[in-house]
Amino acid sequence: MASRPLNDDEVLSEMNKMVAFIKQEALEKAREIKVKADEEFAIEKAKLVKQEQQAIDALYEKKRKGAEVSQKIAQSTLTNKSRLKLLQQREEHLQDLFTTARGAIDELANDEARYVQFLEGIIVQGFLAQLEPEVTVHAREKDVEIVQRAADSAARQYGEISGRTVKPTVEGSLSNQIAGGVKLVSGTRRITIDNTLDERLRLLEDRMLPEIRTDLFGPNANRKFYT
Repeated sequence: MASRPLNDDEVLSEMNKMVAFIKQEALEKAREIKVKADEEFAIEKAKLVKQEQQAIDALYEKKRKGAEVSQKIAQSTLTNKSRLKLLQQREEHLQDLFTTARGAIDELANDEARYVQFLEGIIVQGFLAQLEPEVTVHAREKDVEIVQRAADSAARQYGEISGRTVKPTVEGSLSNQIAGGVKLVSGTRRITIDNTLDERLRLLEDRMLPEIRTDLFGPNANRKFYT
């Protein structure tokens, strides 16, 4: 059976079908493009949000570390200031203690009975340390008379203890500004013993300072070794 040509209505119908098909294909393609665009937008958005979040986190971490460093510096500065102030107060306390001790030795030199007894003791010590037949005893100019009496008595005690004799010569060659005491020089001038009150107090301060610090302030937490 031979095909016949399409009339105008049939042509129009076919054209409408083709247009509908093309339109449907276009809509589906548009939907695919939109879905893909939405996916890519979501991915890019998530990427940008993550990058911005990481940048904010890094900035916050930097500021946090900077704040911690500043806090540690401020705390260290405050601790050092407090430590220095404490050390200064301790040193002032020790100086007050030594000043009181100096006042006590001044009182000793003003109490003649106690002072003579003290002089006898330190002169005997000097004689026994030197074991010399002749010793020059240097004293304050104002103490010459009292030191002479103490030296004579000390010479007798020295003889009783050692069985030796010693001839003391007293000279008022020391300054009246010192607290008192004597300095002994052997006859050969090879041995000198400084038994002035000032020197004995200085030695006592040097030797007893660690013990005094411990008694007053407790053990040093930073010290690991003790001799």
